[in-house]
Amino acid sequence: MKLISTTLTLVLAASLFTQAQNKRSIQVTVQDSTIEKRDTIPGKPVVTYHQVTVDGKTITYKATAGYMPMHDKDDNKLLAKIFYVAYTATNSGQTKEKRPVTFVFNGGPGSASIWLHMGGISPVRVKFANDKGDAPGAPYEYGENPNTWLAFTDLVFIDPISTGYSRAYKGVDVNQFHGYNEDLASVGDFIRLYITKDERWASPKFIAGESYGTTRAAGLSGYLADRYNIYLNGITLISSVLNFQLIDFKNGNEMPYIYFLPTYANTASYYHKLTPELENLTPADLTKKSEIFANGTYSRFLSLGDQAPADLTNLVIDSLNYFTGIPKDYIRKANERITDSRFFKEVLRDEGKIVGRYDSRFSGEDIDDAGENPSYDPSDANLSGLFVSAFNAYVRKDLNYRNDIPYEALTNVWPWSYKNTENAYLDVSETLRSAMTQNPHLKVNMICGYYDLATPLYNAEYVISHMGLRPDLRGNITTNYYKAGHMVYVSKDTDEKLKSDAEVFYKSALK
Repeated sequence: MKLISTTLTLVLAASLFTQAQNKRSIQVTVQDSTIEKRDTIPGKPVVTYHQVTVDGKTITYKATAGYMPMHDKDDNKLLAKIFYVAYTATNSGQTKEKRPVTFVFNGGPGSASIWLHMGGISPVRVKFANDKGDAPGAPYEYGENPNTWLAFTDLVFIDPISTGYSRAYKGVDVNQFHGYNEDLASVGDFIRLYITKDERWASPKFIAGESYGTTRAAGLSGYLADRYNIYLNGITLISSVLNFQLIDFKNGNEMPYIYFLPTYANTASYYHKLTPELENLTPADLTKKSEIFANGTYSRFLSLGDQAPADLTNLVIDSLNYFTGIPKDYIRKANERITDSRFFKEVLRDEGKIVGRYDSRFSGEDIDDAGENPSYDPSDANLSGLFVSAFNAYVRKDLNYRNDIPYEALTNVWPWSYKNTENAYLDVSETLRSAMTQNPHLKVNMICGYYDLATPLYNAEYVISHMGLRPDLRGNITTNYYKAGHMVYVSKDTDEKLKSDAEVFYKSALK
């Protein structure tokens, strides 16, 4: 997730998977060169049959795992093979014309769909150590997911090219798939091929994306309609990033300081760093209270820059301390602007701990207590081994799918092209607005976590209120909040709520 031109490296640093990508960059180069020596046209996907119990009812379903070959439209040359896993209920009592199908992916860019696949939507789910979502010690296990969306929609999990098992063919420049427009084309073409081969043109169609996957989902709302006249019924945006200006902490861009603050406040409250008055508030009420300051006094202060008077500066310092628990002296030295990376380190510095970016409820110990920025993300470290190990076991044992190349849960896809937004921040909200205007039946479900410091909830609220939708379409957007982080499904209660809210959303979209 980054911008091109002068902001390239800054937004690269804000990418949701930067640390993981850096760790895997050498591995990707070696692995890809090895694969090219034994490239073959993929065989038919593997089909297996299973069942899962949801709300006391048994759902029987077909699982399909394998590759979708992608061809050049002009000369039919093989360009890439996209790996996917599809789940189709066999006892739903619905015809294909009535049964919804949902295409699911994560983000990065550079992330496979493993997180939504094994975390909260598919018929299987990794086993956590507790209801909060802490990982147990290895070896890891998985089991039935009682909150699978298969109860009300068929599911297709897509790994974009270079992620998961998806690869470009030998001699094909992989960079032609690495970019905003390029990614929309390859994923959008996959969706068209799938609904054609599986005869789902008449089915209600939905998309569910997380993180950069929400960027992709918003873009696909336009690409699918414009290129193939495929109109969607609904889009679920989990931990959304639709306007990149809101997450780029950069001199001259004051917006992130405003829109991260409510999540700072909820995080500080979670660790009991605030006054009893604030800690007695619910996350929803604390969010509203901090938003009033952030969008009012703090916004005015930031707009004045160096011209801010001393009394206003002192008021802002007092208020930032009130809402974050960070010492006033530190706030003053930081020029009344706390970046996300500094917050991760500073909020628990007195305890010698750092907090997670994806989920600030997870904390860990850092290499030292004097550093300015954390050396890793405790919330990412908590989940990566669990998800990857469980998926590799599951796909072989239960889906009977064999592939000896590494499954790239998170991989390096840089440079990622944003040539469509040269010298500007990527903002896909206009694409979504246009799609909703041209297709007034399109519904959107926004999923926001109170402890998400990668794509904070106030960012999503800002985008919604600045889309320029006519009053008759504003009701097509539903916003749901969760006492969780970026991956709202890792906790038991929020995973149950996610399924319940999604079912209500699908019923509304299909009216």
